[in-house]
Amino acid sequence: MNRAIIAASFLLITFPTVAFAAENVDTAIVAKIIAEGTERSQVMDILGWLTDVHGPRLTGSPGYKKAAGWAKERLTKMGLENSHLESWGPFGRGWELSRYSAHVVAPKTFPLISYPKAWSPGTRGTARGDAILVEADTDSALQTYRGKLKGKFLLLSEPRTITGHFSAEATRHTEKSLLELANAPPPQDRRGRRFDLTPEQKAKALVEFKKLEMAADEGALALLTASNGDGGNIFVQGANVPSHPDTPSTRRTRPWSLKAPEILPQIAVGAEHYNRIVRMLQKGERVKMEMNLDVEFFKEDSGYNIIAEIPGSELKDEVVMIGAHFDSWHGATGTTDNATGSAVCMEAMRIIKALGLAPRRTIRIALWGGEEQGLLGSEAYVKKHLGETTGPDSNRVTKHKLAAEKLSVYFNHDNGSGKIRGVYMQGNESVRPIFREWLVPFGTMGASTLTLSNTGGTDHRSFDAIGLPGFQFIQDQIEYGTRTHHSTMDLFERAQEEDLRQASIIMASFAYNAAMRDERMPRKPTKNVILEWAPEVYSPAQ
Repeated sequence: MNRAIIAASFLLITFPTVAFAAENVDTAIVAKIIAEGTERSQVMDILGWLTDVHGPRLTGSPGYKKAAGWAKERLTKMGLENSHLESWGPFGRGWELSRYSAHVVAPKTFPLISYPKAWSPGTRGTARGDAILVEADTDSALQTYRGKLKGKFLLLSEPRTITGHFSAEATRHTEKSLLELANAPPPQDRRGRRFDLTPEQKAKALVEFKKLEMAADEGALALLTASNGDGGNIFVQGANVPSHPDTPSTRRTRPWSLKAPEILPQIAVGAEHYNRIVRMLQKGERVKMEMNLDVEFFKEDSGYNIIAEIPGSELKDEVVMIGAHFDSWHGATGTTDNATGSAVCMEAMRIIKALGLAPRRTIRIALWGGEEQGLLGSEAYVKKHLGETTGPDSNRVTKHKLAAEKLSVYFNHDNGSGKIRGVYMQGNESVRPIFREWLVPFGTMGASTLTLSNTGGTDHRSFDAIGLPGFQFIQDQIEYGTRTHHSTMDLFERAQEEDLRQASIIMASFAYNAAMRDERMPRKPTKNVILEWAPEVYSPAQ
């Protein structure tokens, strides 16, 4: 929404640290939230629709759009208002997998445990050819393969070492790990820090770039790499567009870009199967393969966020937000990343509405698109409605729209299926006494830890980046890093029902408490913030 700027003058402000009186928590309402979320929970039903019925929600795909439409309607049926899909484009190309099979056909026949990477092109029918291991760490070694790659399936990565699983894959926070978080020092400012490649790393990256160029120039059939994980689980994300190591990351072409060059089919292979093929080749066997990959590309002019709200009463122009990213990768159904977060937020809104609570501030839910491609949906929302930070790191200036001054806080859920154990305060010490009181009813549920530490990689950072209060909850990892994150086993069975009920209750309680406070949530001290006064606050119906 384009809005004119009324005032020609801008205010440079610094938000001070403010001392607040003891928090008044309505324990009777919190008890009702706990009862509703425990006895009449719908979180697993919501999760089942998102995962089993709608499946993967890759950004830009028809599957994402269909699932988003379902979520919008479900929020409307809960009684929320202004439920709608909000465009944040342009995005680029959508992609969906139609059909895939791959086999080793000689010297022995077996189906290959593998999965195509997103935005990989198809094979245009069944492709057949020899497998070849490309072992080249230097340019001279790479040249020995010149003229030998046409019509071949190329194994590009080293075999993976697989060991027995002598410890549990699923873990929860221990008293020790929570104490370490609680005692963590304030986070350091990392702005302006560069992570340049060493000469050795740059040389290796250059060889990998030339390897992909040679494979495409000579007409290889497909590129195979060993997946992380084992036991048949495959961790798979997007295809790689060859990029010279001197190209800045902000200028590299992404596979979903409408300007992306043609690339070869790219396949992530289960580690044990990949290793078997390598060992067969090393023993001098001729390994023949066949593959059929059928995909569809779609031109998507935009990505979409799902927005809905419960209007407030006397402070309805002020907003409390909760959210999670709605998109997923394509290898499974995106259960723990991040249908669980989306289901928790939807269930939290259902609880508040089902109890007939009347929050003073508007409570808004946002389910974001494009998180897996770089927080695209939440960053676009923040930039469009709240503000942005520009300029060099040494002299950054944040411009806030009027709606930013009306935003109280944003709470995010995106670290898997594990129960909430506390809150990452993002260096904002002034929220400690508030959150401490809010967590008191949930100490017996395992949630009591507050840490000054930052946590990254998810959508609260879009708010925190412009000085607005944005928080992610501390969660038990369960199998997030070992089994489900971006994997083909990120399925409904990996969700922990009791943990998701607990998280929904806490999310509902935090949203309600924030909406009922006399004051908005305190902010970190921030320099060089400019207020751009606009004629009206954001209305999601527009």
